[in-house]
Amino acid sequence: MRKRRAISPFNLSFLDIMFCGFGAVVLLVLILNTDTVKARKQYQDDLRSEVSLLETSVEDALRDLAVVKNSIAETEDELVQTQGRSERVIENLEQKQQELSRYDAQTLARIQDVNKLKSDLKNLDEENRRLGAEARAERAEGSKVRQFLGEGDRQYLTGLKMGGQRILILVDASASMLDETIVNVIRMRNMGDEVRRGSAKWQRALAMVEWLVANLPATAKYQIVAFNTRAEPVLGERAGGWFEAGDIQLLDKAVKRLRQRIPRGGTSLHRAFSAAGEFKPAPDNILLITDGLPTQGREKPKRTTVSAEERLALFEKAVKQRPKGVPVNTILLPMEGDAYAAAAFWQLAVLSGGAFLTPSKDWP
Repeated sequence: MRKRRAISPFNLSFLDIMFCGFGAVVLLVLILNTDTVKARKQYQDDLRSEVSLLETSVEDALRDLAVVKNSIAETEDELVQTQGRSERVIENLEQKQQELSRYDAQTLARIQDVNKLKSDLKNLDEENRRLGAEARAERAEGSKVRQFLGEGDRQYLTGLKMGGQRILILVDASASMLDETIVNVIRMRNMGDEVRRGSAKWQRALAMVEWLVANLPATAKYQIVAFNTRAEPVLGERAGGWFEAGDIQLLDKAVKRLRQRIPRGGTSLHRAFSAAGEFKPAPDNILLITDGLPTQGREKPKRTTVSAEERLALFEKAVKQRPKGVPVNTILLPMEGDAYAAAAFWQLAVLSGGAFLTPSKDWP
């Protein structure tokens, strides 16, 4: 018979302890595993939710990407179209620039042509004025009945009326025509004939007469009367008559005779205008060369001195003797101390329709 093994208490206790420990471990594992599974399930649920959200976001992003791609495609199409239009615009711009360059060249050429035409026109205008001036000078020279060249710069009188068919030239030949001051007149009056005949003032008056007769209309008639206390035609053989301005020899003779006269005596404008009224037919223009108001009337004054007021009264009486309706053009050589002369002769010019001049000393 087999021998029964003996049971060790130590061995029983160890197994119990081991199994109890193992059971405890199993129990602990089960407990921990249950919590882990729950946490894992919760985590997985959370992950699934996030995945779902991410999938939704991805779908939205894909849709947006599709929209963007479509937009990019449209933009690329528009860009292509824009580039095409831009190329056409550039081509048009280049064509316009070429046309503008041609126009600029044409404009420059036209400007040059216009400037040349302006220059030619200016030259033609200047030539026309020159030819016109020469023509006027030729006509003026041709209309002059006698040539006269003065020493001064002024060869004209502005406003003097040289027209008319019968022109009467009245020349003051009194002693006051010897000088511009009373003292020098008295001094010159006592000198010899040649000195008095050559006095500067008298020579100037003679030059004025020569200028006037040189500018008479060729078809006009004339007469020259010198006056002091009397009034006498320079060409006495034709007293009261008229001479043809075209007769140069007779005109030269009249000027020569006037140069032979010597200024002397007083001034009677009454005699001068009375002589003008005796011409038949009457003059239609009077040219008067004098240096001031008269010092006597028809008769010689009783006193040796005449005041300015008395000279003005003598002038007013003399004016009544002039032919009616005839303009009187006065050339005044101012005399010292004759304050009323300029105003009186200016008023005569206004009333008669003539002119009044006081020329500069370098004329004619």
